[in-house]
Order: sequence, then structure tokens, then C-alpha cells
Amino acid sequence: MTSRYQAPFAHGGSAPIDRALAERLLAVALAQGGDYADLFFEYAVNGSYGYDEGLLKSAGRYVTMGLGVRVMQGDATGYAYVESLEWDALTHAARTASQIARGGKSIPPVALEARALPTRYPIVQHSLDVDGKAKRALLERADKAARAADERIIKVNASLNEELREILVATSAGHFAWDSQPLVRFGVSVIAEAGGKRQSGSSGGGGRTGIEYLEQHTPEAHAAEAVRQAIAMLDAREAPAGEMEVVLAPGDSGILLHEAVGHGLEADFNRKKTSNYADAIGQQVASELCTVVDDGSLLSGRGTINVDDEGETPTSATLIERGKLVGYMQDQHSAKFFGVTPTGNGRRESFRSHPMPRMTNTLLLNGESDPDEIVASVKRGVYARKFGGGQVDITNGDFVFSLTEGYLIEDGRITAPLKGVNLIGNGPDVMRKVTMLGNDMAVSDGIWTCGKDGQSVPVGVGCPTVKISAVTVGGTELGG
Repeated sequence: MTSRYQAPFAHGGSAPIDRALAERLLAVALAQGGDYADLFFEYAVNGSYGYDEGLLKSAGRYVTMGLGVRVMQGDATGYAYVESLEWDALTHAARTASQIARGGKSIPPVALEARALPTRYPIVQHSLDVDGKAKRALLERADKAARAADERIIKVNASLNEELREILVATSAGHFAWDSQPLVRFGVSVIAEAGGKRQSGSSGGGGRTGIEYLEQHTPEAHAAEAVRQAIAMLDAREAPAGEMEVVLAPGDSGILLHEAVGHGLEADFNRKKTSNYADAIGQQVASELCTVVDDGSLLSGRGTINVDDEGETPTSATLIERGKLVGYMQDQHSAKFFGVTPTGNGRRESFRSHPMPRMTNTLLLNGESDPDEIVASVKRGVYARKFGGGQVDITNGDFVFSLTEGYLIEDGRITAPLKGVNLIGNGPDVMRKVTMLGNDMAVSDGIWTCGKDGQSVPVGVGCPTVKISAVTVGGTELGG
């Protein structure tokens, strides 16, 4: 379904960009030499609503539009952008990028051919096209449901973010691709208080879908989950400290994989040899139970894309197969260096940014163990259900992650909630210590955003229940 918002450079827009015009502009970009050039037109509409303490505290909408031009000559890359569709401005950006990368023989661009793209995010109704009063009503429903759920809830915040990003990519390799990318994000956070203690809880979700997301994942359901978490954590005890077995819950725990392992599998870090996985193709880097993929084709996933920001169509790229490293996530630049085909992972935050290898939906695939049997196998350990913030050193994989919801496992049973839990370890080491893998793989409904080199892009994560034989748990209950 189309939105009432339309990019001016779209067919039928006020300043349409067709193949002939794109070919002319690519010729300008390559006039002073270059191996490759691409054009990235972008039109993005963003809206946000914030509901706090029973009031709509914020509501806004903004539009950005422009063109980014990249020219590559050997190892040199020129990049320039402009926030105008006037021909003089477009050619100025193309010449500027060309001058930055100047040198060598000029290579004429290949005739552009429109690409047939899949439809991975079917829409019933774009959120941006929905009346503001209806969106406020959704936020009010979440607020009322959370307050009515438990008298210990003292604060509620609800938010709705929406985006429509329309892109046009034209490359000197002959790609000419158009995509319209919707994105919806809904979140609820609460604070519960009892006996002089306060705890928070949150729930959020969304993806490349329309407002219909909130029909299946209602504001009331998100409110109930946020309240459940906050109330459960009111009874949390101090976390034990030391090395112990850890069980990761399905879905959200995929963020640990994303941060501790995923970035190290992006090809640019390996091309520069700053990743722990550099020169490790074909080596055993994880337990034989582990197969990791980056899948940009999931229907309506938060990290899903019909086409990447370099005009390539992503599929499911296998990175680790039965513990063996078999590939990296590739963009055009790194793929040329490694002599392989791009995997459709060339992404950028906006037309102001150059593309680089980025994750889409990064998943640890199913194993064969029953999740209950995994928990039952643990004498004493930690069950990690929801993750908060974390830090990772990409060069060696060392990480520290905090849990927003974790539980003690005693004699094969999940027992007391824990507070102040940190997981400290090394990504590659943890992957080698996976001893059981559940058959309950789930894709997180979370509202994950990934940052790299100052650029943020939406991503998805997922995993089944995972047992790790030894992770350092940073807690305050010594000797626990």
C-alpha cells in the first residue's frame, strides 16, 4: 500500500529521477576517473509521539531529503551529498565526489536496468497516514492499562515512532533500484514502587509494518509485559558473583550475539584486520551446535530490506556453519577486496553517510534440545531473559552486558529474580562454550538500533534458548 507521502524524485513526483537522468549524473561522477560510482537518493519522513504522566508531552514530524554521491578509485573513495534536487546541485555533488577520488582512467557507467525487488514488508495502512488523535488514543490505552494492572505502578511512559524512507539507488554497475521502507516502533516503560524499593520494566516492538502492528501486539499487551517485569524485579535479590553456567532466553538474547560476535563478522573490520575473525575463514570459531546467519529477507523484520543502500538484494548470508566460519557480511568495497559477491549488507544511516557493512537480522539458528531440559541441566546458574546496555571491544570480542531481567537457576529450576547482574566475557570464547541449543528459536520483537562509526540503523536479532557452560557473572553477592 502506498502512502500519501511521496518522494519528489519518485515517478510522478515533482522532480522525478529516471534512468536517463541517473546515467547522465553517473557519467559526471566518473568523468575524472574512477572504478565505480553510485547515487543514493533519499526522502525520509519521521514522526514521534511521547505520552508521559497521563499527558501527550511531545509530538513532532520532520522530513529530510537529499542525494549522496560516491566515487571509488582503487583504495580512494570520494563522497559528497546535497540537500537539493536542482540539476546544478546534483552535478556539483557528483563533481566534488569525483575530485576527491580523482585519478586514473575514466570508466563509462553501464546502462541502467531496473531491478525487480521482493516485497518483504506488506502494509495495510501506513502509520504516518493515521490521524494524530488515533495515535494518542493508542498511547492512552497503554497508560491506562499499565496503571490499572497494579497499584504499585507509579510512573508510565509510552511512545510511538514512525518512519517512511524512500530510496533510489543507481550504480555504474547498472543497478537502478527503488524501495519504500516503512518502520513502526511502539514502547511502554513503567516504574513500580513498594517497601521503599523501585524497579523499572519495559516492553517494545515493531518492524517494517504499518499501524496494524498494534492490532496483534496491542498497547495493553505491551503495558502488561512492562508491568510484569517491574513487579517481578521488586523481589529481586543480589546477584551471585563468579563464573557459572548461564542460560539465555530465546529472542531478545540475540542482542548478545549481535554485539559480541556480529560486528566482528562485518567485512570492513576483517579487511582492515581489526576483527578477531580476520583471516579465520574455514576455522572452527564456535561450538559445532552453532549456525549463525544474517537474514535481510525476514518478512516485516526490523532489519529487513528489499534492497540495500548499494542496490543489492540481501538474502540469508551464512556466517558460521556448525561452528566453522564460512563468510563475512559484505558491501561493495569489501566484496571487491575479498573477491566475492556482495551479500546485500551495504547500509547507511542517510544520504549524508557513506555505506558500510552492517547487520540486518542476525540470528543463531535452532538446535535440537528441549528448553526445559536445558534449564533442568543446570545445578546453579543464571537465566538471562532481557538485556540492557553493554560494551564490546570489536578487536578481541571482550564484552560486558547488564541484564534488566535475570533469574537464579537452582537445581534445574528458575527461582529468584536477580538485580545488578552483569555478564562479562569474550564473544568467540562464549560461542565455543555453547553446550546446549534449544529448538525454540525466536526473533525478538524488540526495538533494536545498531550504532557504528556514528551511524545508526534498525536491526533485528534472534536465537533459541542457549546454554553456555561458563560465563563470569558480575554480581554483589560474593560467594553466592
